[in-house]
Amino acid sequence: MAEAANKLKTPTDLSSNATRSVADALNGILANSFALYLKTKNFHWHVSGPHFRDYHLLLDEQASDILATTDAIAERVRKTGNATLRSIGDIARRQTIKDNDKEFVGAKEMLAELREDNLRLVEELREAKDIADNAKDNATSGMIDDWTDRAERRAWFLFEASRS
Repeated sequence: MAEAANKLKTPTDLSSNATRSVADALNGILANSFALYLKTKNFHWHVSGPHFRDYHLLLDEQASDILATTDAIAERVRKTGNATLRSIGDIARRQTIKDNDKEFVGAKEMLAELREDNLRLVEELREAKDIADNAKDNATSGMIDDWTDRAERRAWFLFEASRS
């Protein structure tokens, strides 16, 4: 196992303890991003009601935005010399955003739940930024700023869409 890990070891000038902390935080964000992506797609597929078209399109746009961040997150983990998620099981073990397997969820409840999940992701991103800053990992810190802005934007749109 150690030999396999050495084959994946990417050179970096950051300390291994610092990058391990950053990688752990990023892997948690990645797991939650996949959980949030799938929940958003679930709600996109199952939304119903008078604002169907608007909500359906909003949720599809948001799911695409979430998925677009996942590769950058995973690649950042690898650039720091660490390993990232490998499976659905790995995601399930790390995710803190809860799945929603209910047979029916009202549109307003969907929007509210996703808004809270995006805000939870923002909190997690802020915590990861502190970890990255303490590790002097400027690249990760800067990337987290963008991911935070995107999650805040999604939460804002969900809030505004649910006010009608």
